[in-house]
Amino acid sequence: MKKSHPFRRVMLASAATVSGIVLLLTLKPSSDPGSAQAAGALPQQTSAAQESAQGGATAKDGTFTGDAVDTQYGQVQVRITVAGGKITKAEAVKAPSGGQSTAISGNAIPKLNAEAVAASTADIDAISGASYTSAGYGKSLQSALDKASAGTGAAAGGGTAQAATVTGDAVDTQYGQVQVRITVAGGKITKAEAVKAPSGGQSTTISGNAIPKLNAAAVAAGTADIDAISGASYTSAGYKTSLQSALDKVPAAESDPSTGTGAEAGAAESAAPATSAPAAGGAVSNGGGTFTGSVVQTEYGPVQVRVTLTDGRITSASAVQAPSGGRSDQISGDAIPKLNEQAITVGDGDIDAVSGASYTSAGYKESLQSALDQAGG
Repeated sequence: MKKSHPFRRVMLASAATVSGIVLLLTLKPSSDPGSAQAAGALPQQTSAAQESAQGGATAKDGTFTGDAVDTQYGQVQVRITVAGGKITKAEAVKAPSGGQSTAISGNAIPKLNAEAVAASTADIDAISGASYTSAGYGKSLQSALDKASAGTGAAAGGGTAQAATVTGDAVDTQYGQVQVRITVAGGKITKAEAVKAPSGGQSTTISGNAIPKLNAAAVAAGTADIDAISGASYTSAGYKTSLQSALDKVPAAESDPSTGTGAEAGAAESAAPATSAPAAGGAVSNGGGTFTGSVVQTEYGPVQVRVTLTDGRITSASAVQAPSGGRSDQISGDAIPKLNEQAITVGDGDIDAVSGASYTSAGYKESLQSALDQAGG
């Protein structure tokens, strides 16, 4: 029988233990994106955005719209304005709405906008009680930043747009879809057409009358800030939304600021809802300008008004946000055109409430007044 060697066994056991400890120490735990998302963290930045934040690929100045991101409760889409390599303005052009979603978005979006401007990256915190909206916002914000790093968007200041033909998003209206295609050359819209418009019954006549006028207005204005056609308010609103999305898709080009013009330069200022802080002064030109009022929360959803002034007079008024979902769609659809018309006729915020839409009317008047306050400031 072989003799046992206790000392040898002790030495072998000790060596095995030390080897095991060393092996464990060399294994670093990997991060779990799923766990991070569940904990409320927003998606990590892409390499392009990280380079931008670290001084590598600098974001170009301009207005950039991120991809629309589907969430469990609706789409989220973010538009940012970049100046000096930093986000100076952030807004959600799409957010979940209807029922409880309207209240959640109304609370979360302004906070997310403020975070985006403060951080100038997509590395922002989720808003408590709005995890899905926050996650969608973060993803769309990141895609906007990626476009800023690549320089694809609406050029700010003197940037001119390359010659291009782009088609806007199809926009659903009460009577059918509207979709606009534009051709841009030398920084100006040279052609506009509706590739989709409401049709059938009376809609065919209405579209036949309104669309040519809207096309002409788009070419003349060079932006989406055009007037609605009388008797075609739904088609006009859909046209303007699709036109703006087409302008957002126009590729930007480097150019000499001293010679630059462009459809995008105008569109960047008159784009969509400024659900962060109102822009001081608005888009001022020749004593006039386009001014977006503050977002006013009502019992049925947010209301936000944009006005265009020429020589001190309101020449255009529109609601860029209004209560929606269920019966609110019908009420807003009836009240908003009447309120817009009143604002232009009266020329100030002292307008009458529309019967059956007292909450919407009150919110409209308050936002209209804030827009006028900016113009006066």
